[in-house]
This record gives sequence, structure tokens and C-alpha cells, in this order.
Amino acid sequence: MNKSALKTFATSARRELLKKVEAKAMKIGITEDNIKKADIESSDAIFIDGRQLSKEEKIQRNKLIDRINQIGFRQVMEEVAYTWFNRFTALRFMEVNDYLPTKIRVLSSTNAASTEPDMMKEALSLDLDLDKEYVYELKMNNNSEELFKYLIIKHCNDLNRYMPFMFEKIDDYTEILFPEGLLATDSFVRHMTNTEIVPDDNWKEIEVIGWLYQYYIAEEKDQVFANLKKNIKITKDTLPAATQLFTPNWIVRYMVENSLGRIWLESNPKSNLRSGWKYYLDDAEQEDSVLNQLEEIRYQSANPEEIKFLDPCCGSGHILVYAFDIFYEMYLEKGYMESEIPKLILENNLYGLDVDDRAAQLASFAIFMKAREKSRRVFKQNIKLNIHAIQESNWISDEVIDYLINGTEDNNIRLSLKNTLNYLRDTFWDAKEYGSILNVEPLDLTTIEKRLFELVDEHSDLFGILVKDNILDKFPGILLQAKLMSTKYDVVCTNPPYMGSNGMGEKLSRYLKSNFPNVKSDMSTVFMEKAQSFCKSQGLISMINIPVWMFLASYKKLREHIISHNTIVNMLHFGRGVFGSDFGTTAFVILNSNVQNYSAVYRRLFSDRGAVESLEKKEQWFFSGVGKYYAKKEDFIRIPSIPIAYWASENMLKTFKYTTVGSILTTREGMATADNDRFLKLWHEVNFPEITFNTTSTEEALQSKGKWFPYNKGGSYRKWYGNNEYIVNWEDDGNEIKNNIDKRTGRIRSHNYNGDFAFKKGITWSALSMGNISVRYCEEGFLFDSKGAKGFSEDYESSLYVLALINSIVGKTFLEIISPTIDFKVGDVIQIPLIIKEKGKILEKVQENILLSKGDWDSFETSWGFRKHPLIESPTLNIKSAFEQWVQNTESQFNQQKANEEGLNRIFINNYDLRDELIPEVNDKDIAIRKSDLERDIKSFISYGIGCSFGRYSLDEEGLIYAGGKFNPTRYKTFPVDQDNILPILPGSYFEDDIVTRFVDFVKTTFGEGTLSENLDFVADALGRRNDETAKETLRRYFLNNFYKDHVKTYSKRPIYWLFTSGKEKAFNCLIYMHRYDKTTLSRIRTDYLHDYQIRLDAEKKDLLNIIEGDSTAKEISNAKKELKSLEKKIDELKAYDELLHHMADMQIEIDLDDGVKVNYEKFKGLVAKL
Repeated sequence: MNKSALKTFATSARRELLKKVEAKAMKIGITEDNIKKADIESSDAIFIDGRQLSKEEKIQRNKLIDRINQIGFRQVMEEVAYTWFNRFTALRFMEVNDYLPTKIRVLSSTNAASTEPDMMKEALSLDLDLDKEYVYELKMNNNSEELFKYLIIKHCNDLNRYMPFMFEKIDDYTEILFPEGLLATDSFVRHMTNTEIVPDDNWKEIEVIGWLYQYYIAEEKDQVFANLKKNIKITKDTLPAATQLFTPNWIVRYMVENSLGRIWLESNPKSNLRSGWKYYLDDAEQEDSVLNQLEEIRYQSANPEEIKFLDPCCGSGHILVYAFDIFYEMYLEKGYMESEIPKLILENNLYGLDVDDRAAQLASFAIFMKAREKSRRVFKQNIKLNIHAIQESNWISDEVIDYLINGTEDNNIRLSLKNTLNYLRDTFWDAKEYGSILNVEPLDLTTIEKRLFELVDEHSDLFGILVKDNILDKFPGILLQAKLMSTKYDVVCTNPPYMGSNGMGEKLSRYLKSNFPNVKSDMSTVFMEKAQSFCKSQGLISMINIPVWMFLASYKKLREHIISHNTIVNMLHFGRGVFGSDFGTTAFVILNSNVQNYSAVYRRLFSDRGAVESLEKKEQWFFSGVGKYYAKKEDFIRIPSIPIAYWASENMLKTFKYTTVGSILTTREGMATADNDRFLKLWHEVNFPEITFNTTSTEEALQSKGKWFPYNKGGSYRKWYGNNEYIVNWEDDGNEIKNNIDKRTGRIRSHNYNGDFAFKKGITWSALSMGNISVRYCEEGFLFDSKGAKGFSEDYESSLYVLALINSIVGKTFLEIISPTIDFKVGDVIQIPLIIKEKGKILEKVQENILLSKGDWDSFETSWGFRKHPLIESPTLNIKSAFEQWVQNTESQFNQQKANEEGLNRIFINNYDLRDELIPEVNDKDIAIRKSDLERDIKSFISYGIGCSFGRYSLDEEGLIYAGGKFNPTRYKTFPVDQDNILPILPGSYFEDDIVTRFVDFVKTTFGEGTLSENLDFVADALGRRNDETAKETLRRYFLNNFYKDHVKTYSKRPIYWLFTSGKEKAFNCLIYMHRYDKTTLSRIRTDYLHDYQIRLDAEKKDLLNIIEGDSTAKEISNAKKELKSLEKKIDELKAYDELLHHMADMQIEIDLDDGVKVNYEKFKGLVAKL
């Protein structure tokens, strides 16, 4: 199935239908902003903008207006568009599979060469209730558009007899909004029937309906999540689009085979069906006591007609469709007649609920088509489906209740009936907000059903007729959902909605807090609890959802409930990749009874935490048998917070009896500023002298009068030392942060200000990581963030011991058990079991690793501890020799740190008696030391040279020389600083301080003139020199095209050198150093460089014109014309740039580095390169 083609088709079809439906509404005087009144109105017709509407159209228009008044114009347009989309996709499916009662294609032709649908050719012979004279008239007048509409509506009305859930009688506003232009070559109907776009084979599988539905609402879903970022909550109208996900086929098979299939095999141990169920997991070997418990609750000789299977979030019915297949096999095995089975399954076995009308509609269609696949008779069997979209009772007024009870004379019955009606109204009030999680008590509805039956023939006045019609139309649905939601089922199998509490509306959130307090954080876990109440005590629950419930502390009570009341039968733990890379998933089967010491089967179908692997690869792993574990739920109780850590071995479990890291380490979650853009900066953005280092206490920070202080904010995976990138505005003890008030609520937005732990040395880690935890030593002087958690100990050596433990394979393994998520919370870290042995050896290796990692961190200019570039660390004759020495140094440091880490792993593995389970070897990618990289290191050398040119660094002193404060040009004697802070980057060497010239001078100064040529060659080769280039040409190309990209990347999109560029043609470019910028810089760029360069280009233009107008050769003239064309583009670009530069130079723009690069850079928009 080409899902990419389906997605393209469905999304474009939605856009087209919405556009066409709105266009039809406009034709009858209805837009989002206005509903026109009729120009002329009579009992038979009305005129809108001079267009006559018939009596029927008038009624339809009034119904449309009523609906718009109820739910709004936009929602009605969506409703009509998807109604027609569903109808057309259903017709297409049926015609391709030859399921249409007329046996004639309605949207396409069996003749591939024909573009006209067969029904239009055969219109007069169709076995439908047609006005043949009207059809003949339309054909004679070649009114194909109207004929197509007429025949489609007649087909839909005819199919209403068999599938009223899909094809309602079309006499309402959907008819008057029938989209026009559907026979056009570019219409969605033409695309749908074009086998090159959507091949016929796609329509052979009923799951195509589900995929089309998911893709149809994809843009709605994107909009919902875009709105969430604006704090616009999910509503009952947007809930379906936000939460629908089509479950992959083989996972559906696993869920159904291991729930419904399991019941059948329990009841029929000699069944042959097991051999065809590829995804069924056989039980682990069980103890006798377990087998005895199972025997008491197993299904015995189950009659297939009595097994009830519910999907409470059925979506488009994918799970129910496969359940149909399993039930069909079960009936056949029991000897039922094939022609009887489909009706029995649809009426006795399959039950579905959904909050979305269109989803329930498609689910009903899907299982009905599945039944039609097995039997032609289903169209004639008047089958009543048990699939239902939750409906609201808001329409049930007191008048409706009075109308229903007034037909009953017995006072006791009246009172009972009134109580029941009030209960139904109260229960289903705003039901679309909640869906099938509503708790519904079992009710005796026979009196209401009898009353509804009586209403059919009851005579009433005009008001009574309106009330009666409303009751007869809507009340059967209320009764059906009351029955479905109060019934107990043998199997509850579903893919629930995924929606966190942050996106929920107020009503839903309040309901969950009241009714589902232990699982209220996400709808997918709410349905875990709800499924238990839907399920019989010996029944099975099968679901796929996000695995937060398995590990997070907030779901501990849910885990306790499952362990004490239920039994996990088996589980597929997928990791990420089932639904893309957004979140992990797990599918499982739970027995709704407590079987003690049951050994469940678990399959771990992912390689590493955070890894995104394809669904196909996970299926391969399933069949290959990798990642198989057996675990008893009672073992989970031995672990803090009771995570479902099924992979934990007995040796690991028994260590939890020891003391924990928390006995020697205090951990704290850090600060939330609530406005990081305002209060946090990368350290290189501000004036460096205004950063206060090495503070030891809040009192000292206050006395320093400092504004900016180092800040731990987590960062990328890096062990031992580093990620010191951020600073925080903590002036006056964080006064601005502490008074960051929410204007809407009046509450302080920031919190958790580090308290007594501010500025203390300790260990820190990134609280969020897609991979493993990485812990670093942190000196005094830092505040810390909520995502840069920190640990402290009175004993410095204890901190280092814990640092070693957590960074080891043993610490990683225990954290995977305690908290196998991407969030390493402080409460989880301190739960790691602690065994202290061989402390001296461990501390020695830790301290060396910290020094090695610090040395590596400070080797790059993004560290505030950077002294000078490694390639000039020791005197050598050329860059090549310097690089070779750097290669040896980094290789030695890398190997030493790796050896230390593996040594630590061996010690901890022995300490914890895990020799048979863990290996000490460390992957190269996990070592903090960065090995040499020729291209990266040469580019950083170039960057260092430019830094020396601007005065950021000096060849006379180590470290950062100037990044704010008073500039002293006398500190740059060996290699003089650029005086005007402007380095031109042009196609040629037009100026003495051209950037290429400056870098060449830098190389000459650092390595000598004698080796200049070979050094420039070495640099150029590392940059990827082309065959026809000199070294300087390669350098110029790099500076023109890639230097700034590399700089912006190195400095995390907060560059310190700013590229002023004239535009697309790159006619003029220059770099400035932001710390040396002043309000005259723009004027100097313009007068000292741009104008001079314009004069030179004008001279070049004259030279080219002389060639063209002179007696040059044809080839020379041709080349001159090409150059002139390019040159004129540059001259035009420079004129426009000069105007803007002139205007902004006159503004004398000031910058405040405390505002950060993002704010200051924006002031020069139009003059500088985009970041």
C-alpha cells in the first residue's frame, strides 16, 4: 500500500472539498461572516441574489442555517466536507471490490480508456428509484455535472437501506452543498480513481479506509498542536484530530491474537487455529501453584456467540476488522454455516465506541465490508451494528422528559422513568468532552424502549411533533451507548487517544482529577483504568500506549493496582519508531484477575533508549526471538517506585536491599526562570568582564555586585567535565527573576532558586537525554537549572565516588531499571544501590578523567577556559607537524580516559557481582575526549586566526583578551589587531585588511615566512581544495561561502562575528566583531569600504564595455557580456544596500550586549546574513 500517495491524495482532497463546499454555501447566501436574507420568499421558493431556490432547497438551506447556529460555520463546513469524502471513499471501495448492489461502477469505468463513470452511460438502466425522464433530459442537454450529482445522491439513498450509518438519506443540507466540478480532470474524484495515483490494489484492503481517515485529518492535527503551543487547549471538536493514530497491522494482530485468541485457546485447547496466529506468544513455563490459579479462572467451552469484544476507542475500526477475522475462524471451527457467521459476529461479538462521529461511521463501514467479503447476504439481513459514536444529552430538556413520562399513568413507573431519564441526561451531558471514559451504571431501559415504540404511532400537535421527531431521532443513540457503556466484555482491546493533561480542556481535566486521580496525566493511561471496569473479571485487556505508566513515579499507584489486582500476560516494548520518532510505545495483554507469581513474557524490541527504529525492524526482531524476558510482577515490588523493569536480573534485584546513593548525596532540581530568552545567555554573548566566576555563596554573589553568573543547564551527552555554556542574570540576588510576574494571573512565574545549594560545587547532569545519563564535576560558582540537576555532598570524595558510579555501566544499568525514560530525575538518581569498595582506586581514576575532560573542553574556543589554539601550543615548523602532534595528544588522552572508564566498570561490576551480566568495554562514541579531526581542527584554527585579527585573542597572551570593557591595542604586538574592526570578504583582494590577507599574515606570523606556502597548501587541502585552485583561492571561497555558516553553528546561532552582506549576489560582505561594535561602525563600513568598492566595480564595468565595443575577438566579447551581466546585478544590489546602510548608519544604532545576540542582531535586519 502506497501510504505516501494516500496521504497526498487525502490532504489535497480535504482542501478541495472545503473550498468547494464553502463555494456552494456562498451561492445560497451563506458565508462565515454573513447569512443573507431572501430577496423574495414564498411558500414554494425563495430568491437569493437573484437565484431561485426550490421548496426542497429552501428547507435544506434552513436546516443548514440551524446547524450553523448550533456549532458554527467552520465546523459545519468541515462536517459536510468529511461527509462527502467518506461517502466517495466508501463508493470507491465498493466499486473496486464489486460490492455495489447495482454492479455498475459509479466513479470510474471498467473501460480504462473511458473517463466517464459507467453509471452515467448506464443511467437509464440502473435499478434505482430514478426519474428517468429527468435523467433523459440531463443526458440530452449534456448536463453531466447535474446528472453525476443526481445519480450519486440516488446511489447513496439506495445504500441507506443496507448501511444507514454510512449513507444517511440525503435530503438535508449536505445535498444543497454537494461540491461542484467533481468530473473535472484535476478533481479529487479523478485523482481517487486514477490508478497511477492510487492503484486499485490499495482499495482491495479495508485498512485503506483507516489510512485515508488519518491522512484526511492530518492538517487538522497539525493545527491543533500548533494551537497548543499558543496555549489553546484541545476541545471536543478538535479532540478526534489530535488523538487519532492508525495502529500498524501486525501490532493489531498481536493484540487480538493474544487476547481474543487466548480466550479461544483456553476454551478449546485442541484448536488448530493457533498455527495460523503468527503473533501469538506462548506462555512461559509456570509453577504448579500458578497453574492451579489459572485453572480456576480459565474460559471453559466458550460459545463463540457469547464472547463480547469491545474497542472503546475504535477509530476507523482496524482492530475490530481483525477481530472479525478471528471470530470467523472460531465460528468455522465450531461448525457454523459460512453464510450465518457474518451476521452473528456483527450483532453478537463486535462492539465499538468512539467520540468521533466520522470515525465510528468508518468503523461501521469497515466491518460491514468485511462481512460483505464473506457473504453477499449481509445486504439483505437488516443487521444492527454495535458500533456507536458517543452522543450528548444536552438537547434533552425538561420538556422532552415531561413528554416521555406523560404517556405513562402509573405514578411509580413515572417516577422511575423520570429518574432514569434524568440520570441519562446528567451522565451524557457534554459527553463529547469525555467519550467512553464516562462511568455508566447498568440500567433497566425496557420502559423507555417501550415508550419510544409507542411514540411512533402517537398523534401530537405541531409542538409535540417537533419534540417527538427529535426524541425518535436522537434517543435510540443515547440508549444504545448507555447499554454499551454499562456492559462487561470478555475482551477490551484498543489503541487509546494520546493526550497529556497540558492539552486538555478544563472540563475534561476536572473530570479526570475527580474520577481517575491516579492516571489523570494522560488519556492513554486513563483508558488503562477504564478498560478494567469494562472488562469481566476473567477477561483480557489488550492495548498499545505510551510506556510512561511503566516507569514514572506519578503512575506508581497504577502499577500497584495492576500488581495487586491484575496480571500482565505478555508485552511488546517497542521503544520509539512505531508512530514515528515522537514517543515510545508498548503493547500488552493484561488478565483482569490477580494470579500470583505468574511468569509473563516480555519482548524488548528496541536497541537503545531513545533509538528510533523502523516498524519493519521491530517485526523482524519479534520473529527472531531477540529481547525475550520472563518476569513476575512480584519482583517489581523489590525496586523503588515499582517500575515494570522486566529485564532486571536476580543479581540486580537483590542489590536493592543495600543502602542507596541518597545516603551520601543530596540532590536538587534546579531553577525555572520562566523566561530563558530574557534571563539566560550563552557566556560569549555578553561583556565577559561582567561575568562573575568562582562565587561560593549567595552572600558573596550579592557583595560582588555582579549581574551574570555561570549556570548549569544540562546540555549534550558529555561525562566528567564540560557543558559550561550558559550564564544567568542573578543581579541583586536574582531580583528580576524572582519578580517575573505573570500579567494575566499576577503570580510569580519563576521558582526553585537553588537556596542553600547555590554556587556550591558538586556533580551535575542533563536531566533530559535521549541516550544515557552523563554526569560531570562542577566547581564552585554555578547556579543550576531544572534541566541541569545537581548533587551535593559534605564529603568531596563521596561526590566523586557517586560521579564514578553513575557514569559506569553499573550506574547506567541501575538507572535503566529505576527510571528507563529520557528524564533522569533527582529522586531516581539517589535510588541507585550503593556499595563502597576500592574507593582509593576509583577516586584516582575519576580525578584523572575530570582533568582529561577539562583539558579537552578548554581546547576549544567555546570554553571560557580556552587559552590558545592547540596547533600553536608548542613551537613547530609547520601546521602539518603541529597537527600530527595534536593527533598524538588527543589519541593518548582518549585512550587514557577510555582505559580509566573500563577500569572503573570492572571495579563496579565486581563490587555488584554482575560479572555474568555486564561487560566493562566502553564504546568510543561515549568517551568525552574529542579525537583530532583535520577539517574541524583546521577550521577552528582559521577561526582562531580571525579572533586574533579582531583582538578577541592575542599571540602575546593566553586566554580571552577582549570581549568587552576597555579595549587596549597595545596587547597585540606580535600580530597587530585590525584597527577598524572591519574585515572585508570579497571575490578579490580589494583592500589591505581583506580577510584572506589577514589570515595569510596570521599564518606567516605564527609559523614563519619560510613555510608559508606549504602551510597554506595544508590548510587549503583540509578545506577541500579543487584541482584548479591555488591555496588562497580555496581560502577565499571558504570565507565567501562557508566560514560564517561554520561560525554560526559553532556558536549555537549566537555568533560573535557578524556578517554584513549585500544580499543574494554576495556583492559586498564584511565581518565585524560585536564586542568592538560602536555606533560609528556602519558609517565606516559604508564610507571606507562600500563606496570604494562601488567605484572599483564601476571601473570594471567600463573595462568590460570597452572590450564589448572594441575590436576584441568574438569569444572575448561573449565572455565580457557574461561578466557584465553578472557585474550589473552586483552593482544594482550594492546601490540598494547602500541606501539601507545609509539610512541605518544615520540612526547611530547602539547595542546592549546584555540583551544577547538574538535581540541585537535583529536591529541590523536587512544588512546582516540570516541566522
